[in-house]
Amino acid sequence: MTERTTRPLTTIDVDGGIPLVRVSGSLDAAAQRPVAAELDTVFDTRPGAIVLDLSDVDFMGSAGIALLINTRHRAARLGIPFAVVAGNHRVLRPLRMSQVDTVLPLHPTVPAAVAAVRLAST
Repeated sequence: MTERTTRPLTTIDVDGGIPLVRVSGSLDAAAQRPVAAELDTVFDTRPGAIVLDLSDVDFMGSAGIALLINTRHRAARLGIPFAVVAGNHRVLRPLRMSQVDTVLPLHPTVPAAVAAVRLAST
Protein backbone atom coordinates (compact mmCIF):
# COMPACT_ATOMS: atom_id res chain seq x y z
CA MET A 1 0.00 0.00 0.00
CA THR A 2 1.37 3.41 -1.01
CA GLU A 3 0.54 6.44 1.12
CA ARG A 4 1.09 10.15 0.55
CA THR A 5 0.10 12.44 3.38
CA THR A 6 -0.26 16.19 3.63
CA ARG A 7 -2.58 16.65 6.57
CA PRO A 8 -5.55 17.09 6.29
CA LEU A 9 -5.15 15.21 3.01
CA THR A 10 -4.12 11.58 2.59
CA THR A 11 -3.97 9.38 -0.49
CA ILE A 12 -3.68 5.61 -0.22
CA ASP A 13 -4.07 2.81 -2.72
CA VAL A 14 -6.83 0.37 -1.83
CA ASP A 15 -8.37 -2.72 -3.36
CA GLY A 16 -5.88 -3.43 -6.09
CA GLY A 17 -4.55 0.06 -6.67
CA ILE A 18 -7.62 2.29 -6.54
CA PRO A 19 -6.50 5.68 -5.19
CA LEU A 20 -8.50 6.74 -2.14
CA VAL A 21 -8.08 10.45 -1.45
CA ARG A 22 -9.14 11.28 2.13
CA VAL A 23 -9.95 14.85 3.06
CA SER A 24 -10.53 16.03 6.62
CA GLY A 25 -11.43 19.36 8.16
CA SER A 26 -12.92 22.03 5.93
CA LEU A 27 -13.37 21.73 2.20
CA ASP A 28 -13.64 25.41 1.38
CA ALA A 29 -11.78 27.96 -0.74
CA ALA A 30 -8.61 27.65 1.36
CA ALA A 31 -8.53 23.85 1.25
CA GLN A 32 -9.69 23.48 -2.33
CA ARG A 33 -6.30 24.13 -3.94
CA PRO A 34 -4.31 21.39 -2.17
CA VAL A 35 -7.12 18.90 -2.75
CA ALA A 36 -7.31 19.87 -6.43
CA ALA A 37 -3.52 19.52 -6.73
CA GLU A 38 -3.64 16.07 -5.14
CA LEU A 39 -6.45 15.03 -7.49
CA ASP A 40 -4.38 16.33 -10.44
CA THR A 41 -1.52 14.08 -9.31
CA VAL A 42 -3.89 11.12 -9.03
CA PHE A 43 -5.43 11.77 -12.46
CA ASP A 44 -1.94 12.02 -13.98
CA THR A 45 -1.32 8.39 -13.01
CA ARG A 46 -4.36 7.34 -15.12
CA PRO A 47 -5.83 5.10 -12.40
CA GLY A 48 -8.53 2.54 -13.06
CA ALA A 49 -10.84 4.43 -10.65
CA ILE A 50 -10.79 7.15 -7.97
CA VAL A 51 -12.55 7.38 -4.61
CA LEU A 52 -12.74 10.68 -2.74
CA ASP A 53 -13.46 10.15 0.97
CA LEU A 54 -15.14 13.10 2.69
CA SER A 55 -16.10 11.20 5.86
CA ASP A 56 -13.96 13.48 8.04
CA VAL A 57 -14.94 16.77 6.39
CA ASP A 58 -16.63 19.04 8.92
CA PHE A 59 -17.46 21.94 6.59
CA MET A 60 -18.31 21.96 2.88
CA GLY A 61 -18.19 25.33 1.15
CA SER A 62 -19.12 26.32 -2.38
CA ALA A 63 -15.50 25.91 -3.54
CA GLY A 64 -15.62 22.32 -2.29
CA ILE A 65 -18.86 21.70 -4.15
CA ALA A 66 -17.33 23.14 -7.33
CA LEU A 67 -14.30 20.89 -6.85
CA LEU A 68 -16.55 17.82 -6.65
CA ILE A 69 -18.45 18.76 -9.80
CA ASN A 70 -15.23 19.48 -11.72
CA THR A 71 -13.69 16.21 -10.55
CA ARG A 72 -16.75 14.26 -11.63
CA HIS A 73 -16.68 15.88 -15.08
CA ARG A 74 -12.95 15.26 -15.48
CA ALA A 75 -13.31 11.62 -14.47
CA ALA A 76 -16.18 11.18 -16.94
CA ARG A 77 -14.16 12.80 -19.76
CA LEU A 78 -11.26 10.45 -19.06
CA GLY A 79 -13.47 7.38 -18.60
CA ILE A 80 -12.31 6.89 -15.00
CA PRO A 81 -14.93 5.61 -12.55
CA PHE A 82 -15.28 8.07 -9.67
CA ALA A 83 -17.08 7.87 -6.33
CA VAL A 84 -17.48 10.15 -3.33
CA VAL A 85 -17.82 8.92 0.25
CA ALA A 86 -20.27 11.29 1.89
CA GLY A 87 -21.98 9.78 4.86
CA ASN A 88 -22.12 12.70 7.26
CA HIS A 89 -24.64 15.53 7.39
CA ARG A 90 -21.97 18.26 7.25
CA VAL A 91 -21.21 17.14 3.71
CA LEU A 92 -24.60 15.83 2.63
CA ARG A 93 -26.58 18.90 3.69
CA PRO A 94 -24.86 21.43 1.39
CA LEU A 95 -24.83 18.88 -1.44
CA ARG A 96 -28.57 18.32 -1.03
CA MET A 97 -29.34 22.02 -0.66
CA SER A 98 -27.50 22.78 -3.89
CA GLN A 99 -29.02 19.66 -5.53
CA VAL A 100 -25.54 18.46 -6.42
CA ASP A 101 -26.30 15.18 -4.66
CA THR A 102 -28.32 14.19 -7.74
CA VAL A 103 -25.32 14.35 -10.08
CA LEU A 104 -22.53 12.97 -7.89
CA PRO A 105 -21.87 9.27 -7.26
CA LEU A 106 -22.31 9.44 -3.48
CA HIS A 107 -21.82 6.48 -1.15
CA PRO A 108 -22.14 6.23 2.64
CA THR A 109 -18.93 4.24 3.23
CA VAL A 110 -15.53 3.58 1.69
CA PRO A 111 -16.33 -0.12 1.02
CA ALA A 112 -19.53 0.87 -0.81
CA ALA A 113 -17.68 3.45 -2.92
CA VAL A 114 -14.83 1.06 -3.73
CA ALA A 115 -17.34 -1.63 -4.71
CA ALA A 116 -19.15 0.85 -7.00
CA VAL A 117 -16.02 1.98 -8.85
CA ARG A 118 -14.75 -1.60 -9.04
CA LEU A 119 -18.05 -2.64 -10.66
CA ALA A 120 -17.97 0.34 -13.02
CA SER A 121 -14.43 -0.44 -14.14
CA THR A 122 -15.19 -4.02 -15.19
